[in-house]
Amino acid sequence: MPDTMTFLMGKFPAELPGDLLYAAQNHMWCRSVNGRLRFGFTAYAVRLMQDVYFLDWVISAGDAVTQLQQIGHIETSKAVADLFAPLAGTLVAFNQELLQDPSTINVDKYGNGWLFDMAGDSRALLDVNQYHQYLADNWEKTQRLIKGKINTED
Repeated sequence: MPDTMTFLMGKFPAELPGDLLYAAQNHMWCRSVNGRLRFGFTAYAVRLMQDVYFLDWVISAGDAVTQLQQIGHIETSKAVADLFAPLAGTLVAFNQELLQDPSTINVDKYGNGWLFDMAGDSRALLDVNQYHQYLADNWEKTQRLIKGKINTED
């Protein structure tokens, strides 16, 4: 099993467990649990979002989804955004406790802060080394976006 890696977001470390897979486009982790694929937000995503206040799903358990299909909404201290499926497959179950109190995402992102379980094919996901490289390759662009300078050259 690969070791846990740390991606430095400036002075803030984002821990990336080596035993997980990763969906780079929406910064979700994936763990196999009882034959299902369990997804949650990575430490990188949680750091960018900061505090999660509200979570809502626009589909139901049992629904088939395509990769990057809209599946819900999230409200954080930084933004209100749509959530998208990390893979094609079937959404099997949602973490119902997050609908009552989504703050668990902030404090236990790799544990009780999981979002949903899916049935699908995880071969399109990245391992920890690939995800770390993806973050490194896109960090400069992310910093410009955070600072509101995505369309400038400085």
